[in-house]
Formats: sequence, structure tokens, C-alpha cells
Amino acid sequence: MTVVKLRPALAEIKNLLSAEKDFLKPVVRAVLQEVLEGEMTEALAAGKGERAEGRLGYRSGHYTRSLVTRIGKIELRVPQDRQGRFSTELFERYQRSEKALVAALTEMYVQGVSTRKVRRSPRS
Repeated sequence: MTVVKLRPALAEIKNLLSAEKDFLKPVVRAVLQEVLEGEMTEALAAGKGERAEGRLGYRSGHYTRSLVTRIGKIELRVPQDRQGRFSTELFERYQRSEKALVAALTEMYVQGVSTRKVRRSPRS
């Protein structure tokens, strides 16, 4: 008789996939949130709370934005800057559907961007 031992991470993933129908929604939300924060860091040329010589502005909180995707409605916290100049490239202004999102994710896939690269700030 063969005994199969699953690694803890693999077992947790299998439990998550079988237990929760909307398992993909939190993953997509987390990736999108990291992309938004990365875009803001790049636009300001400085990270959150970072003091930098070439800083182009300052953060000013977030606003909530819902985005309708194939996997359901996703609530995002879009960062703002004090001057109101920051605009995300993830989706167009006033866009509520995933047209640009699918294009951005496809481009990231084609370029081979990993989730680690998305999460990692440009200055790390």
C-alpha cells in the first residue's frame, strides 16, 4: 500500500480550492492592489513613508473603487496623491469593467512578470 504525504502548502491550497468557491477573487484583488501601490510608488519616485531627494509628491490616502470582472465584483483601494495628478494605468478613468485589466494582466503574463516582482517595490 502506497502512502501519499502532501506537503503542508499543497494541502492548504487543495483545502482552499475545495472549500471556497470564490478562491480566485482574493488572489486577484491582492495582485491588483500591489500593482496600484507599485504604480503610485513609481509615480512619486518614493515609497510609502520614504524620504527621497527626487520625490515628486506625497500620498494622500485611498479611495474605494469597484471593478467588475469575470470572477465577480472586486473592491480596490486606489491610492491618491495630494495634487490629484496620479492616474492608474490599470484601468481607465471611470471604467468599471475589466477590459483594460485583462489587457494589463495579459501583458504581465507575456513579459513573464511573477507575483513576487509585482509585490516587490522598484527600489528593493
